[in-house]
Amino acid sequence: MNNNKVWLVTGASKGLGLALVNQLLNQGYQVAATSRSIDDLQAAVGQTTDAFLPLAVNLKSEQSIVDALDQIIARFGKIDVVVNNAGYGQVGGLEELSDEEARANFNINVFGSLNIIRQVMPHLRKQRSGHIFNISSIGGFTGNFPGFGIYCATKFAVHGFTESLAAEAALFGIKATVVYPGYFRTNFLTSGSLSVPQNPIEEYSNVREVQSAHEDNINGNQPGDPDKAAQVMIDVASDPEPPVHLFLGQDAYDLAYQKIDIIKNDLEKWKPLITSTGYEQV
Repeated sequence: MNNNKVWLVTGASKGLGLALVNQLLNQGYQVAATSRSIDDLQAAVGQTTDAFLPLAVNLKSEQSIVDALDQIIARFGKIDVVVNNAGYGQVGGLEELSDEEARANFNINVFGSLNIIRQVMPHLRKQRSGHIFNISSIGGFTGNFPGFGIYCATKFAVHGFTESLAAEAALFGIKATVVYPGYFRTNFLTSGSLSVPQNPIEEYSNVREVQSAHEDNINGNQPGDPDKAAQVMIDVASDPEPPVHLFLGQDAYDLAYQKIDIIKNDLEKWKPLITSTGYEQV
């Protein structure tokens, strides 16, 4: 395993990002990590070493990102692996959530990652190597979750632009992988990472049931081990032919196949109509 690679991990003060940073440092990698609060990040990681560069970054500010990348290059000389992990969950029916709430979720989960990609690609193109992991969710592959429509929409966007990035960046020897975690035992379902609707609508009992289940029952009982997920990503980054699609967790694996089966059934059931739309051959 090549631990000479320099990693950049966003949203690293908790959850999968924190697990990944700790695993990397313990294995001798050089790691730059970002959070909104450098104090929170340093306290969470709890390590002071020349191999660790904590950074306070506003992902909505391209200048903040440029400044951070300059510091990383000055310290480590390069960036090899980028993990766009920063994001948060948004609960609420599509009718319930305001335009402001929806756009706020997109600003971090989608545009924050795009801002990183836009600014880091010149460095990766110059060295003609690199690997970008964009953390989506199993909710970025299947959206059949009442109350998670906006969150799923952000993660479907991550899914989509990562596929395009993989095709665009291959020209420069750069890899891209979209990661679909299932339920991992992190603080993702706590109030600091999961926003609830400001103006809930009483009639949406199914949304309230799903919201309550995530906050009260699933939280703290998730089957996935974030340390094991982090190790999978480290292993994938060392593979010369990494996947474009990386599902994490038995639940993600099962849900992905359920979605694939639904699509296959829809295709075959409606095939006569689907394929009836071409011009008649003369």
